[in-house]
Amino acid sequence: MGYNLIMTINNSRLWGWLTVGLICVVSFALMLYSSNRESAIMDELAHIPAGYGYVRYLDFRLNPEHPPLLKAASGIPLLFADLKFPTESRAWVSDINGQWEAGSKFLYESGNNADKIIRLARLAPILLTLLLIIFVYFWSAQLLGYYWGILPALFTGLSPNILAHGHYVTTDVAAAFGIAFGAYFFIKFLLRPAKRNLLFAGLAFGVAQLAKFSAVLLIPYFLIIITVFYIASVARDWTKTQAAARLKRFGVRALRYYRATIIIFVIGYALVVYPVYTLFTWNYPQTKQTADTEFVLSSFAGGPTPEGATCKPMRCLAELNIGLTKNPVTRPAAHYMLGVLMVLQRSSGGNNAYFMGEVSAGGSPWYFPLVYALKEPLPILIVILIGLFLGLKRFLKATINYKLKAGSYLLDYLSLNFTEFSMLVFVVIYWAWSIQSPLNIGFRHLFPALPFMYILAAGAWKKWVAYSAATSDGDLTERIKRWAQVPIKNMALLVIVLALVAETAMAAPYFISYFNQFGNGTGGGYRYATDSNYDWGQDLLRLKEFVDGRNNDDNNDNDVQKIAVDYFGGGSPKYYLGDKEENWWSSRGNPADEGIKWLAVSVNALQGAIQPTAPGFNRKPEDEYQWLVQLRPPKPGIGNVPEPDYKAGTSIFIYKL
Repeated sequence: MGYNLIMTINNSRLWGWLTVGLICVVSFALMLYSSNRESAIMDELAHIPAGYGYVRYLDFRLNPEHPPLLKAASGIPLLFADLKFPTESRAWVSDINGQWEAGSKFLYESGNNADKIIRLARLAPILLTLLLIIFVYFWSAQLLGYYWGILPALFTGLSPNILAHGHYVTTDVAAAFGIAFGAYFFIKFLLRPAKRNLLFAGLAFGVAQLAKFSAVLLIPYFLIIITVFYIASVARDWTKTQAAARLKRFGVRALRYYRATIIIFVIGYALVVYPVYTLFTWNYPQTKQTADTEFVLSSFAGGPTPEGATCKPMRCLAELNIGLTKNPVTRPAAHYMLGVLMVLQRSSGGNNAYFMGEVSAGGSPWYFPLVYALKEPLPILIVILIGLFLGLKRFLKATINYKLKAGSYLLDYLSLNFTEFSMLVFVVIYWAWSIQSPLNIGFRHLFPALPFMYILAAGAWKKWVAYSAATSDGDLTERIKRWAQVPIKNMALLVIVLALVAETAMAAPYFISYFNQFGNGTGGGYRYATDSNYDWGQDLLRLKEFVDGRNNDDNNDNDVQKIAVDYFGGGSPKYYLGDKEENWWSSRGNPADEGIKWLAVSVNALQGAIQPTAPGFNRKPEDEYQWLVQLRPPKPGIGNVPEPDYKAGTSIFIYKL
């Protein structure tokens, strides 16, 4: 019997990992195919040259507002290509964080093959996305078993949203991996407080800090869950400890817990973050770093403190940061700190964006809930909502059963489900932080919460199915009814999984523009939100294909000898279209007046120009494409635009004038 049990476990492990391997193969193929068909998106114009600068020149002057992990990894394959980098240009030599101009020169103006650079750089995020899928399975298999652990890995690997951003040189999937990685090892240390686990928790925390600055949230998160862990341990041992010994015992325990947490932070910053920043600032001239930092923080928290006055608390951080750049030992830490302060500064200022029929520079508390509801695939939404319902139902039922013993129930729950509780705490913290943030520019900012949500939902479904399979209460009829529910529930889950596979297949390769059926699908999601939710500049190669295809047509009336292009993204229309391209914007008027009968507009730019503005948001009349709206009035309804004659991919609307 023991041998059979071992063989069953081994078979489960084998089939589980084989299935996850297949998921990774499919995800890799989808991301690689999509990557090869797409131009650079907006942030890649800054991230790719920055990453190459880190690994080629050990110089962190570009893009300090994001940590280096993903960018540096993306730069490594570029070391093996014969590339020219604009080290003599103003963007590198004298500009303050001249990332955008450096990117344009590196990719499009230095004689390099831009498409080759982009595809090589995207190998690192693709591999990191596969690592995220594997890690989600590794963790969920420990919690749910080898079969049920497949479900969160499947949701991660076949999510159109993760497939979209998983092949871009951006930090969002890296943030999801880093935060899950850091949380796993911290929770493991709490449950098994060995020195080895303490070291791993510190190293993992450091890796998370190198992924994205939102990982700073791990600091309050760790403090919250270790406080709950400590309080639960005190409540459990309170009656077992003599009154006279309680203060000493629990005081020493508190000291040990919080000391360990501080050690984890120190390990992460001292053994991971500091050495990496030391390496990548090695050739960053100290005088330039100080000057750059002073300029970047010149408006932070009201600007420099007047001579003789006392700085305000937030401004004191900026003054401290500037001071740290002047010491060769502390300047790596200063550059990390600069990135954190830049994120705080940008987050407080918001970002111009179109959302739900309105253009605004401020945030909306409804942004992330609605964007999540419109972009998360319905099969995943169903599993999560049912899982949430089942969890609440189970909690209420247990609370009623325990009646006045709610404290005992909570202790029992924490003892048996501390990892689940910790995941739930992070989801609540991250969602609360996201909802209040005015930086409303993409579903991608929710990525760090997704692995936790997928694992929690799968756990709720497993308990639901297991209850029907294992329960023995009730009469025979009731038990037969519950047994019959097991295949029905499993079949429902199978249908959901197949629906997700079909949904992802239909979205390919336009993953970034994916919206679910509530959001009018991949072809119509622009009506509700744009920017990195729909149009980030990914379709410029497809615009080139459109122009080339028209000029190869026998019908001369279809030729595109010249096309006006109002483009939003990280590509270069001039690089791909050459003399056929004319850079355009709304205030230039109708291109037909200058003999140009074709107009291509990124829908992100179009929505920002023609949709109603929020109170306080000012937009010049000449920037509103009034002539195009008069020429082709949009249909009634939220977010509708002048109907295009053609589209390049999903995001570039083409008008024949």
